[in-house]
Amino acid sequence: MLRAVVAALTLALATAGCAGDPPPGPVESAGAAESGRAADVIAEARAYVDAVNRKDLDALVNSFAENGEIIDVQRTITGHDAIRTWADGEVIGGTLRVLSADRRRADGQRLLVHWAPAGSSGWRAHYDFTVSDGKIATADLQYA
Repeated sequence: MLRAVVAALTLALATAGCAGDPPPGPVESAGAAESGRAADVIAEARAYVDAVNRKDLDALVNSFAENGEIIDVQRTITGHDAIRTWADGEVIGGTLRVLSADRRRADGQRLLVHWAPAGSSGWRAHYDFTVSDGKIATADLQYA
């Protein structure tokens, strides 16, 4: 009986990863490239991710340098006022889950995330953060 339960659990766990993108959820690193821990995400990127999940527009805007820039697929959004408008209309209300974090660079880090705008099941994306003086200088957001 115990063997049957263990076999069933093993099969369930093995096939769970094949069911598509994970559901959106809190910030975590489900298999970060270096050590598999959410702690591998640099502070500046974590500030952005945490702000999204707390639905904190001010914190999201303040995670960027004054002249910070977002490259959202093919659009470029520059400066706090433009970032606030973009985030208020397109980001706040969604959820962002870190799936993996690339090795830290001297100037930033790239994350694989699951982004789910409000009312959407979401998709995977690469968020590449370039940082300077403790703030995000550029966030390059591209489909994975």
